[in-house]
Amino acid sequence: MDVERIINDIEQLEEMFEAADIRPLNAGDISAANRRHDEALAHSPWFRLWQSYGVCCRTEAPVLHLPGAES
Repeated sequence: MDVERIINDIEQLEEMFEAADIRPLNAGDISAANRRHDEALAHSPWFRLWQSYGVCCRTEAPVLHLPGAES
């Protein structure tokens, strides 16, 4: 087993994953980020108030996915 080669490979992988992803976001990326944001704040009374009044800067309608709720 070549330990130095393995260490070098691991260091190269670490460098790859530390580099910023410069690809432009597509609609699916933005939608997924919005969904994760909504799910993270689903239990906040302020967030629910924000949603009930439709205060939104998104082009899509807000959708709230609560845990245990069936679609």
